[in-house]
Amino acid sequence: MSELPKTFDPSAIEQRWYEHWESEGLFRPERPDEEPWTIVMPPPNVTGSLHIGHALDNTLQDVLTRRERMRGKDALWVVGTDHAGIATQMVVERNLESQRVKRAEIGREAFLEHVWEWKAQSGGAITRQLRRLGASCDWSNERFTMDEGFSKAVIKVFVELYNRKLIYRAKRLVNWDPKFQTAISDLEVENREVQGHMWHFKYPLAGGETYTYVEKDEDGNVTLQEERDYISIATTRPETMLGDGAVAVHPGDERYRPIVGKLCEIPVGPKEHRRLIPIITDDYPDPNFGSGAVKITGAHDLNDYGVAQRNGIPMYRLMDGTAHMRADGPSYEESAKRAVEIARGAMASAEEVDALNLVPEEYRGLDRYDARKAVVADIDAEGLMVKVEDKLIMQPFGDRSGLVIEPMLTDQWYVDAETLAKPAIEAVRSGDIAVVPETWKKTWFNWLENIQPWCVSRQLWWGHRIPAWFDPSGNVFVAETFEEAQQQAGGGVELRQDEDVLDTWFSSALWPFATLGWPEETHDLKRHYPNDVLISGFDIIFFWDARMAMQGFEFMGERPWKTLYLHGLVRDAKGQKMSKSKGNTVDPLGLIDKYGADALRFTLAAMESQGRDIKLDEKRVEGYRNFATKLWNAARFLQMNGVGASQSIAAPAAELPVNRWIIGEVVETLAKLDTAFDELRFDEMADAIYHFVWGTFCDWYVELVKGAFDQETKAVAAWAFDQILVMLHPFMPFVTEELWNANERSYDLIVAKWPNPQVGLHPQQAELDVAMQHMSEQTGREVHRNLDELNKWFVETTIDVIREIRAARSELSIPWSVTLKPVVVMSEHYDTTLLELLEEDKSVARLAKIAEPSLAESAPPNSVQIVVRGWTIALPLEGVVDFESERGRLTKAVAAAEKERDSLAARLSNPQFAERAKPEAVEKARADHAEKSAEAERYRAALERLG
Repeated sequence: MSELPKTFDPSAIEQRWYEHWESEGLFRPERPDEEPWTIVMPPPNVTGSLHIGHALDNTLQDVLTRRERMRGKDALWVVGTDHAGIATQMVVERNLESQRVKRAEIGREAFLEHVWEWKAQSGGAITRQLRRLGASCDWSNERFTMDEGFSKAVIKVFVELYNRKLIYRAKRLVNWDPKFQTAISDLEVENREVQGHMWHFKYPLAGGETYTYVEKDEDGNVTLQEERDYISIATTRPETMLGDGAVAVHPGDERYRPIVGKLCEIPVGPKEHRRLIPIITDDYPDPNFGSGAVKITGAHDLNDYGVAQRNGIPMYRLMDGTAHMRADGPSYEESAKRAVEIARGAMASAEEVDALNLVPEEYRGLDRYDARKAVVADIDAEGLMVKVEDKLIMQPFGDRSGLVIEPMLTDQWYVDAETLAKPAIEAVRSGDIAVVPETWKKTWFNWLENIQPWCVSRQLWWGHRIPAWFDPSGNVFVAETFEEAQQQAGGGVELRQDEDVLDTWFSSALWPFATLGWPEETHDLKRHYPNDVLISGFDIIFFWDARMAMQGFEFMGERPWKTLYLHGLVRDAKGQKMSKSKGNTVDPLGLIDKYGADALRFTLAAMESQGRDIKLDEKRVEGYRNFATKLWNAARFLQMNGVGASQSIAAPAAELPVNRWIIGEVVETLAKLDTAFDELRFDEMADAIYHFVWGTFCDWYVELVKGAFDQETKAVAAWAFDQILVMLHPFMPFVTEELWNANERSYDLIVAKWPNPQVGLHPQQAELDVAMQHMSEQTGREVHRNLDELNKWFVETTIDVIREIRAARSELSIPWSVTLKPVVVMSEHYDTTLLELLEEDKSVARLAKIAEPSLAESAPPNSVQIVVRGWTIALPLEGVVDFESERGRLTKAVAAAEKERDSLAARLSNPQFAERAKPEAVEKARADHAEKSAEAERYRAALERLG
């Protein structure tokens, strides 16, 4: 037995134990004949560093994995990193630019060499940080989405989907990042509210035509009637007017009925070549918003794109990849002339429309915002601007570039997600995939049942290059290798490979099976697919979770995992979303440095309540560090009293009530813990073990047996503490392993058996053994059960007596130097039972500081009364407490607390406060109200004790 240091220092043990576990291969012990259990880690970006969301996600995974490993299963936690196409390319480009080297100057091959070099030197930061958290993954089989085997799987899937007609190439609207000049996913777009403007312009009717414009109120009364030769539209992006294909109004909007089907003029560009566009009807415009008329620019607005598609409106691309106005293609005069013909009904192919450049020469090459200023100035100079108003608008920004995203009509590769989604929908509907919490099922169905084609191409160099080759005529040949594509095209045909790479979500969608060796029929694939559970943030349910389900069914023929667990976000202590701009982000590594990994892990598990976000307060982390310290001190106390390692997994024989009681409490806690694990209720897991360790074991059992460590008590204390270390290990692996190995052990805690103590059937009490010889087994068990309940009652009554006497001492400021002499007030039942307890149980005398208990028909004068399980105990305080003074003090305290309570209640019941106050202010008021309510009740109870 090695003596524990007096002070618990997490930093002194964490790295040592992690290196030991990993070097000994204890994260994946050889268990080929045991039941498999599998979970995959959502692969973090290779460029990333550990943030608090990672800490939550991986803590929950580790809690489950460590328990399943202790249950003896062949537990596999698959680990790896994602190549993070755009993020990695950005990092490497920045490094090169610091050396005055441009990506375009060195070419694709040289650039990719730099990326691989960076990955080898700097790409492992987050995996080192995951180790600090205590993540017990199978590092010996770490995967990377760009490694050779995984890349083979990605290419095969693309080719297979293409051959199955589930991948195709099309021109559609995408989120375009002008800095990186690539399409990006919705997940990489940050929508922010910014101060902008709404410009109102006149679009003159063709040929100077006029109509009677009439506005009416709700009762049908005419409020405005005038002759107009224009239709008014409003826009926040005037530069896109150059690409308008139509003006749309609602079919029920009577104001514009006379001009539907007519042409109007875009009020910008050379007057002699002003472009005409039709006025159409569509359900999209809101008659009650603005003028009720909207311009339709299908190539640069997502909503407009839908209108243009429905109505066959041409979509004209205005900008290049850097979001500057196009300078290529035919002249504006030529393009505008052809566009007017198209507006009048002339047929035109998509390729012809895309080639037209409707940007007037004076705007060509301008940045989009410089073009905006020029367009507004020119329209205003002509007198066609109605007004401009300040307006808060939502703008999409690239989360990495920081630039405003431009909706752009481009040629991309798409997956037929609607077809792939059908098995994933049915799997959740039938229960083949369980979703926890179930409230997320609705979101799953809503998205998958309305899913759009999935854009999987990116205009980057880093990533899986799309296995498609084009001949000079534009024919495409999709194959796993160039040789196979050449064979398809025919010998001698010159082929050029597509420059684009695949979206990283495409490759990570294969994670549950490609990490296990697919497309090869490996042993791990057969044994560990499907996975048992996936733990994921709800924010990637669409981008990753659903797509894994889609690809799993398509290529493996079954679900990727049995259960999908979706956790919330980690917010700051006030409930606000964390962001660098707000300065409220939390660095998990900083918390680990300060409080230890165990404290952070336990905090995150304890606060993870299904369906709720976590409000992370550093004080909670500090509190759970104190919990670890409490455990440490209990271990030292046991050591000093000769308590070592338990000699058995099953509970030892026990006759003393307090020992039988703690054995029963261990069993009860384990039952709660197992139920919480089965239901994936992490907060209830943590709650069960926390209250048992701190309250039941440390605060009561240790106190009750203090000074009475006979051989039975040593054996029971050792066994109970071992059970604590095992049950707590998944949550706090480092401190529990250190305490486990402070005693001589033949194996480490990480591979110890999960508790299953066989207690309750063999009481080891001589009198009961004799009794059971003359009873049936069932009757004997019943007798034992009754004795256990009586034992539990005895110990818990003892605890209640101590707790109530201590509370009375605290509330009435009775000094500890005073020994109280309790009087049990006679009642109809059990008077002698409680008196005997007070007389015989030395722990009550020691822990409540009482002596000479007695029995009386009524409470003595000048005594306070406490009630324990129906009994009244009087504590005579003559000469100890000034009753009048104490009544006065408590009366004032009650009044003050109730006044504050009622004031807070009035504020909370005021609808204006609830509606206008910040959520954190409302929550604080609720917390303060609860605190003052409890305080008032506490003072009033103390006052009532005085009689």
